[in-house]
Amino acid sequence: MNFSDAVKSIIKPHKHDRLSPLFTKWGESIDTANVLSEYPRPQMRRDSFISLNGYWDYAITDSPSIPAGFEGKILVPFSPEAALSGVNRQLKPDKFLWYRTVLPDACEQTAPGMRLLLHFGAVDYEAEVFVNGTLAAAHRGGYLPFHADITDLLKGSGNELLLKVKDTTGLKSEARGKQTLARGGIFYTAQSGIWQSVWLEQVPLSYIENLWFETDYDKRTVTARISAHRTGEIPSFALSLLCRGQEIPCLVSCETISAPDPGTVFTASLSFTIPEEYFHSWSPEDPFLYDVKLTFGRDQVQSYFAMRLFSIEKPENQENTAPVFCLNHKPYFLMGVLDQGYWPDGLYTAPADEALIYDIAVMKSLGFNMLRKHIKAECARWYYHCDRLGMIVCQDMVNGGSRYHMPVISYLPTLFPRMASRLKDSHYAMLSRKDMAARQQWEQECLETVAYLKFFPSIAIWVPFNEGWGQFDTARITNLIKEADPHRLVDSASGWFDQNCGDFISVHNYFRPLSVPVKKWDSRAFFLSEYGGYACHIKGHSSVERIFGYKRYNSLADFQSAYRNLIENSLMPLKSRGLCAAVYTQLSDVEEEVNGILSYDRKINKLL
Repeated sequence: MNFSDAVKSIIKPHKHDRLSPLFTKWGESIDTANVLSEYPRPQMRRDSFISLNGYWDYAITDSPSIPAGFEGKILVPFSPEAALSGVNRQLKPDKFLWYRTVLPDACEQTAPGMRLLLHFGAVDYEAEVFVNGTLAAAHRGGYLPFHADITDLLKGSGNELLLKVKDTTGLKSEARGKQTLARGGIFYTAQSGIWQSVWLEQVPLSYIENLWFETDYDKRTVTARISAHRTGEIPSFALSLLCRGQEIPCLVSCETISAPDPGTVFTASLSFTIPEEYFHSWSPEDPFLYDVKLTFGRDQVQSYFAMRLFSIEKPENQENTAPVFCLNHKPYFLMGVLDQGYWPDGLYTAPADEALIYDIAVMKSLGFNMLRKHIKAECARWYYHCDRLGMIVCQDMVNGGSRYHMPVISYLPTLFPRMASRLKDSHYAMLSRKDMAARQQWEQECLETVAYLKFFPSIAIWVPFNEGWGQFDTARITNLIKEADPHRLVDSASGWFDQNCGDFISVHNYFRPLSVPVKKWDSRAFFLSEYGGYACHIKGHSSVERIFGYKRYNSLADFQSAYRNLIENSLMPLKSRGLCAAVYTQLSDVEEEVNGILSYDRKINKLL
């Protein structure tokens, strides 16, 4: 072990450094009249779409009552802590954040027999939505979308939309990712409020509410799982399957699973088999997507799916070898990189759709075929780009829990890894999970995350827990995830505190020689789920001068040499010993953590 590097990496208390303004090229040229104007739900597209992104009024108050006046303008969907919002203020846990806007005139022209839905991509953390003074929706949880039918709340003109937000980051045990009010080291600036797109759409009285595809790669079958809202008689379904713009002949069978009273949501399934001559597998090298048009009465949506299979299998005729990750039944080494999803000018919110594409495309050009989205759930367009560009996703759940006991859950397992296998996750207090209500809330949000994101075919692995941060009942949670989505793999405990469940033996290793420390293989594959973390500070491309990283280099030449030596001489030889996947830390610098391949502003690629 490199004990010196390990000790240097311990996060030490220090005076809070003020972040310097730092902008990406997209943030520097942002068009405030067309902010993130792309269709925000690519997995279920309608022709009807009105973006509400742009300048809204805002106020930060002590009281939960509607403010008498507003303080200024905020650029939605950037949180008030983000430079691009124009506010640059931290929402404290005891304050309330208010937003106000007037809905566009088009809302007054909702066609007869149509309803108007208001969508929020994500609001952190507790939100109440008011239309013309009436509560339209309430939502808890900072990472998932929600919507409301506001048709009956509209008046002739000047329809007012108000949003009240409460975010208690630092005081309670809610899911928060790496957000902290006292940032430093591996924890970053907290953000709050709206951070994904806000938009409107018109739908018929009976409409499709949700859609995802369940594929059976071996049988070549596909089942569209649909939830729909109906008024009156149930309209008929029609599905068209397209391959490169050409409609594919296929027989579609429809089964209504549950059809309660009118005015409620019911579920249905449409099943079909892909003809052999049109069958096309998905992979990072060939990210083929089938297009779908789905009609439900007067409602029509466009969607897509992919035919692929993720599994853990043992190579044929090799009984004593390690099980490995397989894509479409073929061994496939996952060369991954850790992606925090932070931006210097937008924090959780990418400054442009092109910025999302850039990160994925650059990592792919460097030889990576997997991104581990680290304890953050992204906007739908990020997953869509992974689907269409060909990037496998390892998706973390957003961690929560009370204040972490870092010496117990981080420093000691790092320095003495054998300890990591001895701590049981029933020690709720030690793992910051003493609050039963908080455990239940996290479990609910975990399953909601799976339900929402399982549409996206690029997601291969779910990661419920990372390094013991808020870990609890790992085997039970793993089983719940498997029940909710039996078609993907689960890395139950990334890093340490393994509870002998899930599909992987998952290890983080920053300070010891890389190895595969498994002598007897069971059904699980070996996953080096974090390694590397080499730091190189690029002056002028960082938001703070303080430096954090696991091994530091003073020049790009030294950084590049060390990185290539690590990959070629330490990592790659482990493939023959059972290593099936690895995640390098990390995609970009984030604040003082400068161990990214890209600088925080995305202007420097340290490997080129």
